[in-house]
Amino acid sequence: QTSVGVAQLNWDELRKSIAECRACGLCAQRKQAVPGVGDEQASWLWIGEGPGAEEDARGEPFVGQAGKLLDAMLAAIGLARGDDVYIANAVKCRPPGNRTPETAEMAACFPFLQRQIALIQPKLIVLLGRAAVNSVLGDSGSLAGLRGKTAVYRDGDREIPVVVTYHPAYLLRNLPDKAKAWEDLCRARALMKAVRETQRLG
Repeated sequence: QTSVGVAQLNWDELRKSIAECRACGLCAQRKQAVPGVGDEQASWLWIGEGPGAEEDARGEPFVGQAGKLLDAMLAAIGLARGDDVYIANAVKCRPPGNRTPETAEMAACFPFLQRQIALIQPKLIVLLGRAAVNSVLGDSGSLAGLRGKTAVYRDGDREIPVVVTYHPAYLLRNLPDKAKAWEDLCRARALMKAVRETQRLG
């Protein structure tokens, strides 16, 4: 499936195309591809790195300990998985040993993510961790340097604001940074409020 072909797909076709994808080596060891989960017209799009072992087994992103923390992060700003929220990953198949996806793997998978963004038309994108940043924004500096700023993802003529924060799996290993992640979530919540207000007035 070429990236031009992917750009024409509806949700059912996209899920089928992801399930059958052989564009990179990650397909060799997967139990199943993990397209994403949630409200397909969500205002909030959260993008992580790639499926781990539990996600690969269940076909849903963020179901292990990192998933529990992500659910807690959502709840902290009044959100819930599946309720105006869609969760996806930079790559749809599990990297061996849960390693970080390689640039070529993310590039092979990016047309799928690009199509998901186009179909969802989120008001705000939250990138969880370095791999998600590389996938969506390219190599645009360190995660620390991007925190606290609003980046932009361009989908045709639309500009979607992007907030960058830590991946929940990283936060489980680096508890002091949870306070920084909370700052990022508060920024995201305030930004969403501003976006909604602008659209209401516009």
